[in-house]
Formats: sequence, structure tokens, C-alpha cells
Amino acid sequence: MSERANSMPWFKRDKERERFYLLPGMGGRAARAKHRRILQWSIAIGLIVSAVVAAGIYLVNRPGL
Repeated sequence: MSERANSMPWFKRDKERERFYLLPGMGGRAARAKHRRILQWSIAIGLIVSAVVAAGIYLVNRPGL
């Protein structure tokens, strides 16, 4: 039997899947700032789209039309 068959799957990590390589210039402060900016824009756009959808649902379901 293989070692993998004897071990419990939730205790064994797949190290090959967790492997992550950075080339020079891909990490550090600039990358963190870029990811933060992308996250902020994503949240802002999500809030705007949510408000537009909510307004649309409200207008469609208004009584008296």
C-alpha cells in the first residue's frame, strides 16, 4: 500500500499545489499596493452594482404603476 492511502487526507497537505514562485519584481510593497487597489475597486464596483440592482427591483415592485 502506498503512504498516501494510509494517511488521512485532511492531515496531509499537497505541497506541490501550494508551491508558488515569484519572479524578481513581482513581490513586495508594489504588489501589495496593487492587490489592495484591485480589492478596493472590486468592492466599490460591487456596491454600485448592488445599489443599481436594488433600485431596479424597488422600481419594478412599486405599487401604483
